[in-house]
Amino acid sequence: MKFNNSYIDLGDKFFQRVLPQKVNSPKLLLWNSTLANSLCISKDLQSNLALLSTYFSGNELPEGAESIALAYSGHQFGHFNPNLGDGRAHLIGELIDENGISRDVQLKGSGQTPFSRRGDGKCALAPALREYIMSEALHALGVPTSRCLAVVSTGEIINRGLAKPGAVVTRVAASHIRVGSFQYFAARGDTKALKSLVDFNIGLLYKSDSAHQEEQVRHGEQ
Repeated sequence: MKFNNSYIDLGDKFFQRVLPQKVNSPKLLLWNSTLANSLCISKDLQSNLALLSTYFSGNELPEGAESIALAYSGHQFGHFNPNLGDGRAHLIGELIDENGISRDVQLKGSGQTPFSRRGDGKCALAPALREYIMSEALHALGVPTSRCLAVVSTGEIINRGLAKPGAVVTRVAASHIRVGSFQYFAARGDTKALKSLVDFNIGLLYKSDSAHQEEQVRHGEQ
């Protein structure tokens, strides 16, 4: 896997640098080989369950990956929170898929970040499994959505009113930028950062469309 993290180029005000928290007994439970193939993940790595468990639990970052928690605003408990952010997720970077399109790779349930407030930053196994099943069901129905590459159990017990087994789920998406990412800077009156984010988003999400249109023009199709 050849990771990059272009979001870091925007500057430190857009995120917090933080590593995932290591877990005691990572074990790969679900692996999406179809998605892995589209991300050009080698067969050798896909057959190495121990290394996959290590990478996708957050115990070790793959080469080129850099872990950050994104800053954004949002509504929580019925109120606008200008400083919400990734409280239990770590964006570790981007992979280029078989079509040459950049895909974000994010670990969820991978521990506390500066945005966690009093949360433990963890994810229970049951919702991790539900996210895997539902995201792949939506994809199969043709609904654009984030997808799940892996679910790794952590060997930890976390408190959700009852004792629950813990897990880390790996999300893959065109981008993890949210509406709240723009609200974060709008709420601060930081128009320079807001413009940088808009330009970044246009370049990230519409680059492939522009390239396709240019190719059509060259071949006289428009």
